[in-house]
Amino acid sequence: MARLQEVCRDLRSKNAGPFWVTIDIFFDGAESFRRYAHHPALGAEAIGKLFGVDPALVKRFPVESLEMIKISYPRRTPQGGVEERDLHAGQQFVRLLDLDLD
Repeated sequence: MARLQEVCRDLRSKNAGPFWVTIDIFFDGAESFRRYAHHPALGAEAIGKLFGVDPALVKRFPVESLEMIKISYPRRTPQGGVEERDLHAGQQFVRLLDLDLD
C-alpha cells in the first residue's frame, strides 16, 4: 500500500493570495506521476472533503514535464482572519502525507 509521501520527492503548500491555498505535489519520477497523478484520492472530491471546501472550486493542474500536480482550493476563511490557523498555509500539505494511493 503506497502512501503519498512515499511516491513524492517534495510536497509543499503555500499561500496563493488571501483567499486561496496551493499544494504542489512533485512525484519521484515519471512512473509515479503516470500512476498516481489522476488517482481519486487526489481528485477534487477527495481534496474538497479533506479541506472542507466545495469540490467544484478545487482546481487541479497536472504538469507532466515536471512530474507534478498543483492543486488549489479556496480558504475557508480569508488569510489573517480571526479564525486563521496557518497564515502562510505552509502546513496544509501535512494532511496529504498519509493518503493511501492503492
